[in-house]
Amino acid sequence: MSTVSVGKQIELKNVLFLTDFSESSAAALPVAAMIARSYGAKVTALHVLVPSVYTYMTPEVSTDLLDTQDDLAKSQLRKVEAELAGLPYECVIERSAAVWPVLSKLLEQTDMHLIVLGTHGRTGLSKAAFGSTAEEIFRRTTVPVLTIGPAARSRMHNGGRFRCILFATDFNPISIASAYAMSLAQENESRLVLLHVLPTPKPGKANSLDDLSVAEALHRLEALLPRDAKLGCRPEPVVEYGQPGAQILAAAQRCRADLIVLGVRGMDTLTKLATRVERATAYEVVAHAPCPVLTVRG
Repeated sequence: MSTVSVGKQIELKNVLFLTDFSESSAAALPVAAMIARSYGAKVTALHVLVPSVYTYMTPEVSTDLLDTQDDLAKSQLRKVEAELAGLPYECVIERSAAVWPVLSKLLEQTDMHLIVLGTHGRTGLSKAAFGSTAEEIFRRTTVPVLTIGPAARSRMHNGGRFRCILFATDFNPISIASAYAMSLAQENESRLVLLHVLPTPKPGKANSLDDLSVAEALHRLEALLPRDAKLGCRPEPVVEYGQPGAQILAAAQRCRADLIVLGVRGMDTLTKLATRVERATAYEVVAHAPCPVLTVRG
């Protein structure tokens, strides 16, 4: 996927909607449809039939269960088609042991500009047991992923437009996420809030030479905006102290964000330390955000 320069409109001509027919996916479907209508995009709805542990008990049981799965999937896809009425769309059903191999192959064959999906927002033991399909996808793919979590479902009433965009950054690594935030703000004539979270100072302990001051952080946030960027209003740089995930969520609530944009690292490029810190922050935001979250891999 090509790098997007600020000042150029984001191209959203092909939107992939990934569904497992759950309540989470049902909440994400109107978002995919609204964005497609807003940007004149085609929607590809993909469902991956993942066999259950009971599917291959005996040949007779296997055949019956596979047929039942197919029938249910086709029935559910008719509901998806009804939501996409009036849009160019395609519905695809694939059978696989996991979602990512099918999705990866489809992305190689088709020039997708955005993936939209819902997440159950699992945390703790539930996440440890079942994992997170959403996190695997936004860590592996270079296509931006728009995730709708449980807390965001009641906020999707804006006609597919983003009136306030919150871009949260740790300045490392520099990614194209800032370009997406600013381009979408330009396209939607949005209020744009730029956020950086500093670690809480420890009483009686001198700051490390590597720690940014508030003034330095504000300067770096302002430097993210090129001189030739054409935005409806001046971006608002904000610096907070605390835990990054909690502060991003709090800032989204305060500014009534319609979209949070995050740059994320890939699964195989993280150090062990970054894995614990950055992965925990990104997933916390995706799972608990009061609005959709756009993750863009650097």
